[in-house]
Amino acid sequence: MDLFLQQTVNAIALGGTYALLALGLAVVFSIMGLINFAHGELMTISGYVLMYCGLAAVPFPIAVILAIAAAVFAAIAMERIAFRPVRGGSGATMLVTSFAVAMILQVTFQVFISARSQPVLLPAILSESTSLGGLVIGVNKIAAVIVTIVMLVFLDWFMKHQKTGIAMRAAAEDFAVARLMGIRANTVIAGAFALSGLLAGVAAVLWVSQRASVDPLMGFTPVLKAFIAAILGGLGSLRGAVAGGFLLGFIEVYLSAFLPREFQEFREPIGLAIVVIVLLFRPNGLLPAATLKAEKV
Repeated sequence: MDLFLQQTVNAIALGGTYALLALGLAVVFSIMGLINFAHGELMTISGYVLMYCGLAAVPFPIAVILAIAAAVFAAIAMERIAFRPVRGGSGATMLVTSFAVAMILQVTFQVFISARSQPVLLPAILSESTSLGGLVIGVNKIAAVIVTIVMLVFLDWFMKHQKTGIAMRAAAEDFAVARLMGIRANTVIAGAFALSGLLAGVAAVLWVSQRASVDPLMGFTPVLKAFIAAILGGLGSLRGAVAGGFLLGFIEVYLSAFLPREFQEFREPIGLAIVVIVLLFRPNGLLPAATLKAEKV
């Protein structure tokens, strides 16, 4: 029972990171119809900022703020430089643009920083463990759970009570009508990218705090998993992205912990098979977006 509870905490921590990343993808997709595969490079930028701050002996709380701010700034710059000029193009054009941006940033990291994994100096407390009701849980796992809950509460408040958040929700429902009502497209889209950068920056801090290293491809795997989570939850649905992220986290952790040893090498295919089975029963995702119009043929 203790093992089950301990793995549940691990699943919540991992699922929370996936949920934050999936939310970042879903926010942009709900407004622009774009899957931004350069989202992972925002994580990598935050990771490198943490690394350099550690080398410069910058206090960790300040380093975290700088890392998140760097992701937000990079997301806004990415939208302004790469995506705004092709906004009138097809979905395929924007998708290719996102891949191009991701590849350019990856090569830039490899050439100007290092192609190898680099260590990140973290506070010693993050590597410690604590006992809660007989469970031994890493401090970094507890921090990940708390930060995820705070971010989800903040995002819910922002989308419901702030002018920019309300404008994003309106644009997600019907962008054309929202523009007729005076909502500026550039402002809303830039806000969506800034929010996605914020979520990517927070997720990067959580990810780095558990692996204590950064490399040029650090963001690829978690964002790929976040994309799967977004589809699992319902692409374009913010609540669905959260549900899909947590469900994928639970699937991965439980398979890793409880799958018989002889089947561990098939852990990833089995996890994807479970995702496919869920989608067979819920083809539009667990919590599909209200604006999703799909026909069964």
